[in-house]
Amino acid sequence: MRIRLLAFATAADALGSERDLDLPSGATVAVLRDLLLADFPALGRLWPRLAIAINGRLVRLEEEIPEGAEVALLPPVSGGAPEADPVGNRAALTDDAIDVAAISNAVAGPGRGAIVLFLGTVRNAHAGREVTALTYSAYRRMAEQKLREIVADLEAHSTDLRAAIVHRLGDVPVGEPSVAIAIASPHRAAAYEASRTALERLKAEVPIWKRERYADGSEVWREEEPLGVGRDPYSESPTTQTRNPASSSGQDLPSDFSSTSAEGSPPSATALRNARKPGASAPFSPPRR
Repeated sequence: MRIRLLAFATAADALGSERDLDLPSGATVAVLRDLLLADFPALGRLWPRLAIAINGRLVRLEEEIPEGAEVALLPPVSGGAPEADPVGNRAALTDDAIDVAAISNAVAGPGRGAIVLFLGTVRNAHAGREVTALTYSAYRRMAEQKLREIVADLEAHSTDLRAAIVHRLGDVPVGEPSVAIAIASPHRAAAYEASRTALERLKAEVPIWKRERYADGSEVWREEEPLGVGRDPYSESPTTQTRNPASSSGQDLPSDFSSTSAEGSPPSATALRNARKPGASAPFSPPRR
């Protein structure tokens, strides 16, 4: 059988961004792993950090791959909807500069007295090195779906809350926003809380990668948050979520983010942990060979 293999960020560096592969009928992700590691030894050091998606859904090693599937290799992340989707274009990826006013207007309403706006902007330095730009790439199919899920979850959790998340792809110069999150609610506490939760979920669940570009001409992928199967967004405080031990940054917010709030205060550090959802499975972590 034939499948379409997609790879992103450091995985794409190791084997190319996409290719067609022939596999034996009934092959599992584990079989695919063994074949890839035999043909692309450089992938071996990356595999324990990868998550695998089949047709936009995260899976485990024992999952059988169907004929004609799209299989994506997803390293840890940095961080046009269907017409029938109630979230619509309030959860989107864009290749253009973010229209901040439009995002704020999309969530405003006469009964929503608080609007919190978070802008993640590109900073000019990281770890003592001068940064000139960030380049973002995404697994669009899955990223757009995850953004809509986050917005829908936030709105379902709080009465009359409206949310919007827009992330920019491609090259983003220093000083320009790479992500905008707008939350409107009848009361500011719920808006602050939802804004913080939206950012933490974006960084942990949405397959978007960033490549940091430096003034000396060098560049590097920033891969910090491992994607996971069945991750429970309400099970722990965002400030205590486990980070990849290989991360070069232990900060709660990534180095390229600065926060702007419509009410002049930082978002609440309290997660929605009191709304714990039962039955969530452990994060996906492929075993080392």
